[in-house]
Amino acid sequence: MRRIGVNPARDQVAGYRPARVTAAVLTYIPVMEGYFTERLDILKVCLGSLQQNTDVPVDLMVFNNGSCQEVSAYLENLRLEGKIQYLLSSRENIGKTGALKMIFGAAPGEIVAYCDDDVYHYPGWLEPQLELLDHFPNVGMVSGVGIRIRFRDFIQSNMDYAEKDPELSLEYGRFIPDEWERDFCLSTGRDPEVHGRNTADMQDIILHYHGKKAFAMANHFQFISPREVLLQALMPEWTGRLMREMAALDKAVEKLGYLRLSTMDRKVRHMGNALPKDLSEVGPLADERSQKRLENNKSSFLSKVILKIPGMRKLLKSVYHRLFIILNRGQLDRN
Repeated sequence: MRRIGVNPARDQVAGYRPARVTAAVLTYIPVMEGYFTERLDILKVCLGSLQQNTDVPVDLMVFNNGSCQEVSAYLENLRLEGKIQYLLSSRENIGKTGALKMIFGAAPGEIVAYCDDDVYHYPGWLEPQLELLDHFPNVGMVSGVGIRIRFRDFIQSNMDYAEKDPELSLEYGRFIPDEWERDFCLSTGRDPEVHGRNTADMQDIILHYHGKKAFAMANHFQFISPREVLLQALMPEWTGRLMREMAALDKAVEKLGYLRLSTMDRKVRHMGNALPKDLSEVGPLADERSQKRLENNKSSFLSKVILKIPGMRKLLKSVYHRLFIILNRGQLDRN
């Protein structure tokens, strides 16, 4: 059969040019029960705060790493509405490192502003991070919140650079507010009191350079980074592990000799799998959250009674773990 006509796009030139920054969000919500009960609400707050509180041009990229149909439909609707510029979807979870390979390889921007799907963005979150990236020398990562335990690991490149560059100076003390530490503990399942005792003797470290300062650490749940740095730092192999490999990225950036910094003000916040009370009335979630609180209060008394039975917590955790595996496998089979 003969070809008919000429493709009308053959001699055309696209008017599109990518923004300097690609804001990238990785999400994995395989089911809507158990651990993931509130995760779609949290994803909505994450994306909503990012879109509402970003004051510089960005292209938004979302990688859907094997989420259930309800989440996938929500993301596709955002794409159709023009709120997501790039939506990458995997039929199954390819692991976090695998997803990052896809994201960093596909991002069109010079800079990638990455976050997990449980991060809240405060107004003006991006500009201060870009300022540090552009101001300090040889920067590999900049995050939007300081966390004390991050001074324990992967800051050697910061210390080495400060030692060899006389224009960089270090300041030690206790600068991170207790509120930030408490919020981080609650979002990651830590006991704030135990955490406070374990970090009581730790000091925060600030880097000073030409009139600007930054915490001498970065977080892997949210950061901005030059795309070329991330491509250098990613491990070449596909491990298939679903989690626990982000520290390898931190270590690789450190080994390459780049600075890893955070803003002095809190510009982002980790939420975890339960929406913080002070963020529960964000946007259209207000009515939904009010109804859920009423339902949860009714069952809280019975839950406390059951958990007082010796050995019950351990038994329930074991049962939940097995049920999650079964439900997750069933969801993947349906997809």
